[in-house]
Amino acid sequence: MIPSSAYGELKIFSGSANPCLARKVCEYLGHTLENLIISRHSDGEIYVRYPQSIRGADVFIIQPTHMPMENLQELLMLIDAASRASARRITAVIPYYGYARGDRKAEGRESIPAKLEADQIAAAGVNRVLLLDLHASQIQGFFPLSVKTDHLYAKPVFVNYLREFFQNLGFMPLDEHLAVMAPDAGATKMGHSYAKKLDNVPLVIVDKRRPAPNKSEVYTIIGDVKNKIVLEVDDIVDTAGTIVKAAEAALERGAREIYAVATHPVLSGNAVSRLEASPIKKLFVSDSIGLTAAKRSLKIEIISVASILGESIKRIHLDESVSEQFD
Repeated sequence: MIPSSAYGELKIFSGSANPCLARKVCEYLGHTLENLIISRHSDGEIYVRYPQSIRGADVFIIQPTHMPMENLQELLMLIDAASRASARRITAVIPYYGYARGDRKAEGRESIPAKLEADQIAAAGVNRVLLLDLHASQIQGFFPLSVKTDHLYAKPVFVNYLREFFQNLGFMPLDEHLAVMAPDAGATKMGHSYAKKLDNVPLVIVDKRRPAPNKSEVYTIIGDVKNKIVLEVDDIVDTAGTIVKAAEAALERGAREIYAVATHPVLSGNAVSRLEASPIKKLFVSDSIGLTAAKRSLKIEIISVASILGESIKRIHLDESVSEQFD
């Protein structure tokens, strides 16, 4: 068990969006996942209640905010209830931040939903938010100064797993066999980071255009993928259109095999069937979003980020550095 700190006794709760991940976090910490009452009225409205006292406690609420919107509403209500129950500090642990792609106005008269979500979470009474692989890092700045933010990265667990995976396939040394590919310009920074950690393998960038939401077109590939094992790197896989088209383009240019890694498996629409029919041999994702049976595939391999979230929760509770675990 984690001892109490200046912020009170550690209490970890889970919303209904991803309780499996919350249980893994508590297993990593050797801590208890507290009981929580979440139910629905006959008209579908949500009801939440903390069955035990949390007065003066250091409360952590684990809840991603992917669709449906009830996940966000549930988080807001859990924060509100904890605040009204006199918790000393409330931290929202949000493994996947919904609406993160709505981080700016690309055209006139558009909403900025990522900012709206931050405003709602802050207004509910949260003191701190813990975020994982944000689609746009500037979202941290959408929260007021009264709300502290920590931005975590899934890269350490992915890199360790991938290194062993490729080693078992005989693709060593990595810099002779592997090339990391950013499927669009937005993934370039993440791709560069993975390429550096994977023994400075080459980085390849796809020049992609998006004529409409959830639609993409590959124009050209900047870099050489001929005879390479290509690892596509991105933060979100939604319809899978981007990574599939990039994979097809890489094969046309002589790549040997295609693999992909994405932190957040949104997998909407016919993403799974598109992935199944694609040349991608394996898609590695985290458990930031719980996958239903309909979103499972032999091509999809889940790597847990519970250790990263658990270690960060412990460090925040004990008032220690969060960033040092990534050094």
